[in-house]
Amino acid sequence: MRKFFQEIKADLKFRTAGPGQKLSEPSRVPKEKPKAEAAPKPRQGPTDEAQMAAAAALARMELKPKVKVASSQEAIKNQVRRELMAEAAASGKGLSAEEKDVTSPDQEGAAAPSVSGVYFICPLTGAVVRKDQKEKHLREAIQSYFSVDPVAASIMEIHTFNKDHEKVRMGVETMAKYLDNIYLHPEEEKYRKIKLQNKVFQERISCLDGIHRFFQAIGFETKTLPVPGQGKQSKEEYYVLKEEMLTKLEDLKDYKEQLLSSKPVRAQLDRQLCVFKPSPEAARFELPDDFYNLTAEEIKREQRLRTEAVEKASMLRTRAMREKEEQREMRKYNYTLIRVRFPDGYILQGTFYARESVSVLYNFVREALRDDWLPFELLGPGGLKLTDENLAFNECGLVPSALLTLAWDAAVMADIQASGEEQPASPLKPELLSRVQTLS
Repeated sequence: MRKFFQEIKADLKFRTAGPGQKLSEPSRVPKEKPKAEAAPKPRQGPTDEAQMAAAAALARMELKPKVKVASSQEAIKNQVRRELMAEAAASGKGLSAEEKDVTSPDQEGAAAPSVSGVYFICPLTGAVVRKDQKEKHLREAIQSYFSVDPVAASIMEIHTFNKDHEKVRMGVETMAKYLDNIYLHPEEEKYRKIKLQNKVFQERISCLDGIHRFFQAIGFETKTLPVPGQGKQSKEEYYVLKEEMLTKLEDLKDYKEQLLSSKPVRAQLDRQLCVFKPSPEAARFELPDDFYNLTAEEIKREQRLRTEAVEKASMLRTRAMREKEEQREMRKYNYTLIRVRFPDGYILQGTFYARESVSVLYNFVREALRDDWLPFELLGPGGLKLTDENLAFNECGLVPSALLTLAWDAAVMADIQASGEEQPASPLKPELLSRVQTLS
């Protein structure tokens, strides 16, 4: 060991030069043979200062940690770990011990998410709420609306919180027939009573969330009445229209129309529009859990498939295999984060549904422009023009995130420049530029 150290130290002596001296080659590099007529020049030994510098350099070399260069497979596995961690969090369930071992990347240097989550705007309150709070907020908002318009609020409940749309359609149409009979035959008492245990009522109407509050709101009340032809002892519950409603038959007609024409109350996706200064980090995305659309079982399957993908990445695949994988990838995400980089470097960012058409993105960009009439094109990765605006983001491969480039129409821009009219520094609206951010 001592001999080995002396050899390294000797080699460093020849690499370290004193003041005014040239750096000499290491002793292990073969020297060019001197000419016969010239005597070899004696080599000058290193100074004390040089020897001290060499020793210090050697000490630093021994203490410096070795840097491990990641292989391509390691890079792939690191990406798998990051995505699986996000997917596991999105599923609301933890991973097994084995999965935790696979998905336990170092937390040091973890980048902040590109967006904090997926948010929605409530159409009733205007509040912006996170995805996981959306349905709760809608229920509370509709509940509060009962104090304003109980009929409208109950209709909102029927159309919004019953997920089986076919059942809603059948129930609403049956209810409309009940109201039509009352409106057309107000003198007929039998039409003003609806037996709750009636088979049609139970199968088509009673099962709907919000329907009983609708009955109460439009003037029905529950009564226990004798069953005709079965004696006074046999009684059942009925919805019976209050007598005063016979003077408000037009109101009943309006309620029926509202019930038939109403649509579910849907919170609007908040685009979370952001404008960033020019940045070399524009193509780097860190997505939050909300962007993933996987169950716990799907996460396990994705882990297995991605692990296998490392080994079979170099294998030839048929077109059908590739298309199947692409379809699976498209279904993984409900949302996508899109950035559009302008010619001046500024970046416009927004959140979209993965199944929205590209035309929505063109409108989004146009609404952000100071002059919305300026023609432009959007170029995808690799400079591919997004010409078919009817395609969805996931059909274009723009999920779960993408950086696009905006290109102006060259002929129009040439005309503008030829006009000599002074142009603004940025094509974006001043109110957007006033809240420009720095992309971290």
